[in-house]
Amino acid sequence: MKHLMISNKPYSGTGVALITPFNLTGEVDYDSLILHTERMIKNGIDYLVVLGTTAETPTLSTKEKENVVRCVVDAAGGRVPLVVGAGGNDTRASIEAIKQLKKKGIDAILSVVPYYNKPNQEGIYQHYSAIASASELPLMLYNVPGRTGTNISAETTVRLAVDHPDSIIAIKEASGDFEQITQLLRTRPDGFMVISGDDAITLPMIALGGDGLVSVIGNGYPKLISSLVKAALGGEFQRSKELHYSLFPMMKAIFKEGNPVGIKAAMEIRAWCKNVLRLPLVPATGSLYQEISKLDEGLR
Repeated sequence: MKHLMISNKPYSGTGVALITPFNLTGEVDYDSLILHTERMIKNGIDYLVVLGTTAETPTLSTKEKENVVRCVVDAAGGRVPLVVGAGGNDTRASIEAIKQLKKKGIDAILSVVPYYNKPNQEGIYQHYSAIASASELPLMLYNVPGRTGTNISAETTVRLAVDHPDSIIAIKEASGDFEQITQLLRTRPDGFMVISGDDAITLPMIALGGDGLVSVIGNGYPKLISSLVKAALGGEFQRSKELHYSLFPMMKAIFKEGNPVGIKAAMEIRAWCKNVLRLPLVPATGSLYQEISKLDEGLR
């Protein structure tokens, strides 16, 4: 069964940035990843994002990345779209990584703004233009200046969307800057999607015209977060507000010690995965674990 598009926008609604489950020896737990993929789909998630920040991608080997993508492609079986993270701060290397992907079952690429070397807006534009020209798959830009140290301005995003309408289709926007987000939503071309990259700001972004969410909390609470997004997109703001307020304490807690530290703790509490991370990340402290456990009780 092939996936269905939501209206005319395949990445509106709720996507989940999947964790990478590890076993107690620190190896990728592919059996758990299969179960997790199935759990997401059965609980209303509209599409899946593989090899994002939440997946601890920098700690995965090239072979592990390939295996993780194949595992999710096979487990999803075409029932929902699949977005794969592929980007970095070396434009040529990013293009080569995308070209090396086995594209069967992959619907789009999530490409983070170049980090560490801090290009200016023209450099960002040229970087994404080069990738868009080389990629056979459509691109979702990823703006997360809190991690990369570089922000994609609304003007640069719109310029890219206008100049590459068939290949740059969306942005995962996690700047938290509502002046910038408002400007982006006001000036974007028709059909270009603006997607929240932060669970906690999703409701106000949708109220301004945003198209949905790529979620972290959805790894542990897929039905609740997908219900929130669907209600907001459907104009049921009282219902979406209630869900937002109920989830908000957990949204904040799971990021207190970094991502995916908190969400993996929550998932172990739910018996959905082992609470194992790869260095330099370490499991949640005892106090945070207890806080998340108490919050989880209220979300059952």
